[in-house]
Amino acid sequence: MKGQTYILLALLFAVLIAIFAVINVDAVQVNYLFGTGEAPLILVILFSVLLGGLATASVGAIRYFKLKRENKSLKQQLTSEDGQTDEVSVPEEEESSTYKTT
Repeated sequence: MKGQTYILLALLFAVLIAIFAVINVDAVQVNYLFGTGEAPLILVILFSVLLGGLATASVGAIRYFKLKRENKSLKQQLTSEDGQTDEVSVPEEEESSTYKTT
């Protein structure tokens, strides 16, 4: 269900951006680092959204691959220490003095 919600929100966002871009079709002056030029506002909006999406996806991909690499190294470490991946030994807690009966 979480994946479906994400897809529906992404589609809603895309539709809103498309409507906003189509409404704004006038030519505007764009200042670049090396000069200025005119471009339709629809292209400026869509290009900005595209660059924002690529930046977000890049950060997400970097985080995904870091976590994947960390997970793999932790699994290897666990395998090399125990020889088994199914069980992880957890030390038992000592009994509290308030629960002891004499």
